[in-house]
Amino acid sequence: MKTVSHIVLLLLISVTVCAQTKSGQPFKGQITDAKNIPLENVYIYNSSTGKHTHSNSNGMFILQDNFIGNTVHIGLLGYKKLEFLLDKDHFNKVVTIPLTPKSIELEELIIEQVPNPLQSVTKIDLQTNPVNSSQEILRKVPGLIIGQHAGGGKAEQIFLRGFDVDHGTDVRISVDGMPVNMVSHAHGQGYSDLHFIIPETIQKINYGKGPYTANQGDFNTAGYVDFSTKKSLDQSQVSVTYGNFNSLRTLGMFNLMQPQSNENAYIAFEYIENDGPFESPQNFNRTNIFGKYTTTLSNFDKVTLTASHFTSSWDASGQIPQREVDNGNITRFGAIDDTEGGKTSRSNVNLEYFKNLQENTVVQSNVFYTKYNFELFSNFTFFLEDPINGDQIKQQENREIYGFNSVIKNTKNYADSHINYHAGLGIRYDKINNIALSKTKNRSEILEKVQLGNIKQTNMYAFFNTEIDFEKLTINPSLRLDYFKFLYNDQLQPEYTVLSKNKAILNPKLNITYTMHSDLQFFIKSGIGFHSNDARVILQDNTKKMLPRAYGVDIGSIWKPTKNIILNSALWYLFSEEEMVYVGDAGVVEPSGKSRRYGIDLGIRYQIAKWLYINTDATYTNARSVEDKTGENYIPLAPDVTVTGGLYVTNLGAFSGGFNFRYIDNRPANEDNSIVAKGYFVNDFSINYHRKQVSFGVSIDNIFDVAWNETQFATTSRLQNEPAPITEIHFTPGTPFFAKATVTYRF
Repeated sequence: MKTVSHIVLLLLISVTVCAQTKSGQPFKGQITDAKNIPLENVYIYNSSTGKHTHSNSNGMFILQDNFIGNTVHIGLLGYKKLEFLLDKDHFNKVVTIPLTPKSIELEELIIEQVPNPLQSVTKIDLQTNPVNSSQEILRKVPGLIIGQHAGGGKAEQIFLRGFDVDHGTDVRISVDGMPVNMVSHAHGQGYSDLHFIIPETIQKINYGKGPYTANQGDFNTAGYVDFSTKKSLDQSQVSVTYGNFNSLRTLGMFNLMQPQSNENAYIAFEYIENDGPFESPQNFNRTNIFGKYTTTLSNFDKVTLTASHFTSSWDASGQIPQREVDNGNITRFGAIDDTEGGKTSRSNVNLEYFKNLQENTVVQSNVFYTKYNFELFSNFTFFLEDPINGDQIKQQENREIYGFNSVIKNTKNYADSHINYHAGLGIRYDKINNIALSKTKNRSEILEKVQLGNIKQTNMYAFFNTEIDFEKLTINPSLRLDYFKFLYNDQLQPEYTVLSKNKAILNPKLNITYTMHSDLQFFIKSGIGFHSNDARVILQDNTKKMLPRAYGVDIGSIWKPTKNIILNSALWYLFSEEEMVYVGDAGVVEPSGKSRRYGIDLGIRYQIAKWLYINTDATYTNARSVEDKTGENYIPLAPDVTVTGGLYVTNLGAFSGGFNFRYIDNRPANEDNSIVAKGYFVNDFSINYHRKQVSFGVSIDNIFDVAWNETQFATTSRLQNEPAPITEIHFTPGTPFFAKATVTYRF
């Protein structure tokens, strides 16, 4: 009888416990900073029940199955942690929880508490070594190398994972949900000019390598980079920078209202001018204006309106042949044709809406409009095609972009797991008028119209993404569908004609993450991505590969062997159905054959002291064509080895600063490696002194005055006095020793 009574008692206790577990109450809230700005990806953990969640992009969270007296921990890197006991008041309303900012400490990063630990690495890099020029923004992505063709006028040339991405063909770039890559651009497919961004307005950089993310579409093969601008300013500020080569930068950033309320607005201005180190001054200037307004509605819904305008013009000395420098006819900073240059402008309007539908369900949408103009004069081959007038070309276009994106996010909680569902759809429509390639003389006379037409290109998409999150294991299958329609009206044809094609493409992804313990995580990523080809190439040349795919897989880990060190690594493989080859004398990009790449990425972050950081990112890549025989299958300009890193001081009394470096090895400039693009090792230095509301800074680019080539190509050219063309390295010289001083006043 005793045994039976014991069994009954145990059953009653079990039923009671189960009933208690099921009767737990949800704890709802919004997490903000000290100025009432919502904070995303904050970790909320009930140590009494083991339940946890994260805040969404509007700072909202719902933590299930809580009881009075439970202990809740709240933490986010760069903010003071909170710990408190739940009482009945926490269950009667949506609680607002402000966090206090503090300096970043690596020991506080717990890998299992962060949705994407690698994004925390980028956050650390941004705070320990802030960017102060638009050229530096992309360098914050580990393993990404850039090169400038025209001293700041053109979009940067990008290198990532063994790709010479040109200006963006294989890296998708966006800002606040707006695309940066230009489809069917006058200068090159995927052209991505980020100079409309004022670097001090950047809040967050989200990036990924490989084609593994369903919400990233066209151009996401080597990877993607997504920038988010600040919701508010900590302080208003004005600053002036002056340096070598008649360089001047002025910056103003102003709060337009108190950010403590449900409304927030600020505006930022930037003006830059610079002659560059060239013998022919580049007369470069850029003007930027950016404004952002945010208001919080009932139920914590949010509306954000962003508007910006950017304009720039410049002269350029262009790429010069190595032979003319070697024989002493020109210096490294001389020119063969110094009438190159251009002008460009971009205006953006972006309206974002964040809606809380119900518990655990939100909708994020944005609608945007871009007005863009571009005009570029180049001369890659000098007198190869036209021995009298020269080979100068003009590329131009006028473009409007209309777009809409919407994503619904839902979380379902179960006993031992929860599932996140993301479903999205959107459309992008590009209307490109008078896209042209012309042969010109002295930037004033048109000698021949090579191409002239109008393009209308539409991309509609939908995706579904699922994250099944168990205690240690996360499985993430997803699927993306894209539809494209290409229209081209060739205005050089005697009769009006419109060429058209359409294509749909379906790409699956599957990612698996396993967290072995709080400071060690392994992952396997796999997926298929693509980039679109230029509409003119597709329609005029009848190219079959309209949307060539890239198939990739990553195996890697992120590990904290000690409290102050983070190591990340990845082995990866990528097969591409088609390469893109830049044809200098025609000024166009043409599709080529299949390729394969594999490599390894390594990264280290080490906080030596609270004020001293070290970071290093190294990559090795083997990139080859699969359609050419061995020895003739090199992919031109694909980097084999890159290393970047630095030593950074932050909050050492009134001082901060850093010493950083970037290295890229010698690499093939043509298919048989008979022409080599020289590598370089360049170091930069900065130091800042802060006193009350004023700060003084000095930065030096290329502190050791190394002679390096920023961009290089194997080009066939002929000078006016040469009897035959010569194929060799043509280069744009890298910046020599370049010192700048900055004074900033904050209020």
